[in-house]
Amino acid sequence: MRHPLPLAALLLAAAGAAHTAAAADLTVEIEIPALNVAEYHRPYVALWIERPDQSVAANLAVWYDLKKPNKEGTKWLQDLRQWWRRSGREQEMPMDAVTSATRAVGKHKLSFADGAKPLGRLPAGDYRLAVEAAREVGGREVVYLPFQWPPQKPQQLKAQGKTELGGVVVDLKP
Repeated sequence: MRHPLPLAALLLAAAGAAHTAAAADLTVEIEIPALNVAEYHRPYVALWIERPDQSVAANLAVWYDLKKPNKEGTKWLQDLRQWWRRSGREQEMPMDAVTSATRAVGKHKLSFADGAKPLGRLPAGDYRLAVEAAREVGGREVVYLPFQWPPQKPQQLKAQGKTELGGVVVDLKP
């Protein structure tokens, strides 16, 4: 006697495991440093992935002042110059799964899964992660970390900001 149901369940489980194994994860830790300044404002921060031609493959996060009335906080987004020129001016704020409030001094971890918003399905290839920060009555800084997607093995990339950003750590997992 044949048992087609157990065989079908086994095939579905194997297909699901193969799909899960192909999924990749990207985790980013961004440090907002404590600055000894007379007038401190939390920075606006944009995090995105760009292709070799510098076009934006995915907007991952934009931190800005969401609480200002009449969306007034959005007018300062253009101070994130690189992000603004490459993608920001074309976006409708707030962006689902991307925008959130500014963050305080400290380390902040963000995780992104292949196939899920806002990363989506990133085609295989060479990319670079960009993190840009700008502060009112302060400076502006961009940090770039090149990487290949999907990662073939677990990998950790690090960059160090000089003024508006502290350490930026990227963990890639196949």
